[in-house]
Amino acid sequence: MGSIGSNLQEVKRRIASACLDAARDANTVTLLAVSKTFGADAVREALAGGQSAFGENYVQEALGKIELLADLRPQLQWHLIGPLQSNKTRAVAEAFDWVHTVDRLKIAQRLAEQRPPSLPPLQLCLQVNVSGESSKSGVAPTELPALAAAVAALPAARVQLRGLMSIPEPAADPQAQRRPHRLLRDLLVQLQAQGLAVDTLSMGMSADLEAAVTEGSTLVRVGSAIFGRR
Repeated sequence: MGSIGSNLQEVKRRIASACLDAARDANTVTLLAVSKTFGADAVREALAGGQSAFGENYVQEALGKIELLADLRPQLQWHLIGPLQSNKTRAVAEAFDWVHTVDRLKIAQRLAEQRPPSLPPLQLCLQVNVSGESSKSGVAPTELPALAAAVAALPAARVQLRGLMSIPEPAADPQAQRRPHRLLRDLLVQLQAQGLAVDTLSMGMSADLEAAVTEGSTLVRVGSAIFGRR
C-alpha cells in the first residue's frame, strides 16, 4: 500500500475507468472514504489529498473522531454506514450529514424529531437486503415501497430521503457482483416511478466498485483500498 494520498488517486482512477467503460460521467459518482478503525490523523491526511466525504460504521468511535476534527467540520461530510440502534439516534441526528442504514420507520422518525433545526436536513438512504440473508440488516425489497413513501413524508426541514443502500454478499465473478447492484438500481427506478425524488445509489466497495459503477452507483464506499488493511 502507498500513502493515503496516492491510494486515493488510484481509487479515483478506478472509478474514472469504470465510468468510461459504462459511458458515464465520472462526476456522477462520489467517493466515500470509509475511515472506521482509523484515527483522526488518517482523516486529516485524506482531506489533504482532496477527500471530504467519510463513512463510519460505529457511532461511538465516529463521535470521538468528529469531535477531534471539529476544527475541520465545515470541510468534512460525515456518513453513518453502520447499524443504528434507537438509543443512538439523537447523537447521530446531531453529528452526521448522512445516514445510509435506515431500515425501519421508527429510526427515520426519531432522526427527524431529533435533528436540530439549526442544521440542514439529514440525508437518508434506506438499506435494502438485496441478498435475502437472514443475518443481514435491511428492508426486504417487497416492503421497500411502503417504507420509502412513509420516510419521504417526514418533515423535509429535518430529513430528506435520498435513495438506497446495500451490502450484498461478496462475489468474485464480475457478473455475480453486478446482479445485486442491478436489483438495487431497479428498486430505485421503481421508487422514482412512484413519484419519489430519490437520486442516490450507495453501493460498491473496494472489491466490487467497478461492478457497482457499471450498474449505476452514485456513491461508492471504499475503505481498505484507501487506508489499508484493518
